[in-house]
Amino acid sequence: MASSDPNKRPPPPPGPDSAAMPPSSWAKRTGFRPKFSGETNSSDSGQISALPPPEPPQARPKPPNSSLDLEAGRPRPAPNGEAAAAKDRAKEEKDKERKEREKELAPPVRKRRDSDGGKNLGANGQTAAGEGSRRAVRNEEADVLPQSVLDDDGFISRQSHMKYDLRDSPGLVPIGLYGFQHFLSMLGSLILIPLVLVPAMGGSHEDTANIVSTVLFISGVTTLLHISFGSRLPLIQGPSFVYLAPALAIINSPEFLGLNGNNFKHIMKELQGAVIIGSAFQAFLGYSGLMSIFVRLINPVVVAPTVAAVGLSFYSYGFPRVGTCIEIGAVQILLVVVFSLYLRKVSILGHRVFLIYAVPLGLFITWATAFLLTESGVYNYKGCDANIPASNIISDHCRRHVSRMKSCRVDTTQALKSAPWFRFPYPLQWGTPVFHWNMALVMCVVSIISSVDSVGSYHASSLLVASRPPTAGVLSRGIGLEGLSSILAGLWGTGTGSTTLTENVHTIAVTKMGSRKAVQLGACILIALSLIGKVGGFIASIPQVIVAALLCFMWAMLTALGLSNLRYSEAGSSRNIIIVGLSLFFSLSIPAYFQQYGISPNSNVSVPSYLQPYIVASHGPIQTKSSGLNYVLNTLLSLHMVIAFLFALILDNTVPGSRQERGVYVWSEPEAARREPAVCKDYELPFRVSRMFRWVKWVGL
Repeated sequence: MASSDPNKRPPPPPGPDSAAMPPSSWAKRTGFRPKFSGETNSSDSGQISALPPPEPPQARPKPPNSSLDLEAGRPRPAPNGEAAAAKDRAKEEKDKERKEREKELAPPVRKRRDSDGGKNLGANGQTAAGEGSRRAVRNEEADVLPQSVLDDDGFISRQSHMKYDLRDSPGLVPIGLYGFQHFLSMLGSLILIPLVLVPAMGGSHEDTANIVSTVLFISGVTTLLHISFGSRLPLIQGPSFVYLAPALAIINSPEFLGLNGNNFKHIMKELQGAVIIGSAFQAFLGYSGLMSIFVRLINPVVVAPTVAAVGLSFYSYGFPRVGTCIEIGAVQILLVVVFSLYLRKVSILGHRVFLIYAVPLGLFITWATAFLLTESGVYNYKGCDANIPASNIISDHCRRHVSRMKSCRVDTTQALKSAPWFRFPYPLQWGTPVFHWNMALVMCVVSIISSVDSVGSYHASSLLVASRPPTAGVLSRGIGLEGLSSILAGLWGTGTGSTTLTENVHTIAVTKMGSRKAVQLGACILIALSLIGKVGGFIASIPQVIVAALLCFMWAMLTALGLSNLRYSEAGSSRNIIIVGLSLFFSLSIPAYFQQYGISPNSNVSVPSYLQPYIVASHGPIQTKSSGLNYVLNTLLSLHMVIAFLFALILDNTVPGSRQERGVYVWSEPEAARREPAVCKDYELPFRVSRMFRWVKWVGL
């Protein structure tokens, strides 16, 4: 029923211009400026915030219109003389009402948030509640690795599903627990490489214990240096699998195969010299600023097959070693798979224990099982002793079982008993390094591969824990410090360089812990443990079959983490599929040609079968007048990661493709990064060190 009060008029009908305007991002790009404020209530993107609209003016009371018949609800019939005047008055009232309506609906002043690039972010760069938080919940449930999402300013937006971000400090006790957990979850990456290298060099169990202690010490020191003066991201430094294959190639060089006696120290000094030269080249690559130029050629399509080839290259070592005691090795692999896959969502006290500690738990259970089998006499053979060298065994019965006894029993080593309680690793503990240009040149190429691996780790970890990706200068600074860290590893004699471990990204994504203070405290704990000699002896006593089983899992994880870099590109693109497929196939096929060249099936090779791929320098197809050049080319072309890197680098940078299709890494621009306080706090050097090096623009913000 219509109101009979003439002072209460119905609101005017909406005009054609009062429709809701498009989203603010479209208006920002096109420069559209609306006449009406329909966007105020419809836009929830957080990009632009509107001031409250002004209060509508109070309508003035108007005298009742005598021309209206209030009872009938229609105008009274006017006389002929008054019809024109009434029409004019109605037109004036209509114009006046239209002007008042336009004034009421005038667009309010809108201002842009002046922090975090116009994005509605929290104090540490997190996306505010809404779609971002819902996506974070889904990521936390699925444990997915970070995806690259561009915001309106061209930066990569960070996902806010971490428990602790880069600069968070929850307290001393939580920091200590999370830091120790972080290193414990990466135990396999830290300790397994020495357990492979030292026996290959002919070292004793005491040498293995000393190398393990040295690796733990250098890993703690270089992690502190990298977090403080490198990329400043919470990335653990340690012996990378990138260095394992070239180290095995140097160990099995022709000049070392004929050595008699304990040749451990002699080969270690050769390795030290090669690592020091290669690391010095990496430091120059970073601190000279060349890395900030070279990184333009490194994209996900290059990183993915290169890192994947590192894991695939050890297929000839993994299961052949497990097969020496299949019942122990198969149980170890099965346990790690069950913990990391089938029980990954089981939570105890808010922690996914089985997923985070899959490797340590599997190691403990399998080692305990092997101990019980040894003590129960399963591997006892009458009249046989596993500690007697195989060359001194006369009985055919013992010769058949000696390999099984050494592989399955846990009491064949005296490393734990002979290790001292306290031992301080010191530089040049194996003697003065020996330098040869051919081995040093191989390590220089390997340092480039290591830098490519680190570029992918920097980008992925920054999306998890930092407000923005680092600038190209910060990336160069991190690579330069990795070179210095590897020089320290060469001086102390770990057998490999010390670089960013690829498994960092997976560990951060699983533990949801990105605080660099926690990793720094964990590094201090690791240094303290390295000074206890019994810790190194305990790790050195792990049976070789368990080591090989764990390495099968670690190398498979490394391959998968490498291929996961393709999530930043269009993985379904035929261009990327062909490039990655060619790179991976030829990374397996070309080294196989070099490794099998000149070896007949009946040839008598003095090295074990699982080490034969690394003796290519003595029989490779490249035979020139220069033996040093033959060594370098045959060795490099037999390394799977080198072939994958060359194919991917050339094809990705020559085959046409859009930036979106290639998934080009987006790094923060220096000028834009300096304007954001959060980015400065994330990547600036501590103790105002950066102020002393403001002139070095290519290694900072």
